[in-house]
Parts: sequence; structure tokens; C-alpha cells
Amino acid sequence: MSTLQQVLVLYLKSSALDSAVIGWARYDGTGEQPGEPGDSSEPPYETGLAALQDGWRLIQASPIEAHVPGSEFTTSYLKFEFFFEKLVEL
Repeated sequence: MSTLQQVLVLYLKSSALDSAVIGWARYDGTGEQPGEPGDSSEPPYETGLAALQDGWRLIQASPIEAHVPGSEFTTSYLKFEFFFEKLVEL
């Protein structure tokens, strides 16, 4: 029996885990859920908290950085990035 990892990356609307998911990617080391990252029009969870409640373990969150004055309307990367993992026994 081996243990394999599944990784879920959620981009949230704010730094709070109970805020809405606005982007996501899923990577499955088990091969059980084939597909490409972001290949669904619906997020796998409504919030980061919902992922925790479903057994995903939070392993990293983006640091909160202050906005530079005048950058409020700049389009850039999604900054509230959270990495989750699940270990699956096969």
C-alpha cells in the first residue's frame, strides 16, 4: 500500500479562508481524477473553509502585503493563494 498526494490550489477573494473561491487548480498524484487544472467552470469548493471541512489540509497561504497607493485598479496576479493537500492510501 502506498500513500500518494493530491494538491488543491485555491485563489480566494480575500485573505480570509471563508471568502469566495475565484480561481483554482487541482493536481492528482493518484491518477484517480484525471483532468487539467481549471478544467471546470465551477470551483471545487465555495470557500477555503469548505475545503478544510472536507478533509483538505492547509499547507501554505500567501503573505499579506500592503497595497501601493494608486495600484487599486491594476490587473495582476491573484494574490490570495492557498495550497491544500490530501494524502490518499492506495
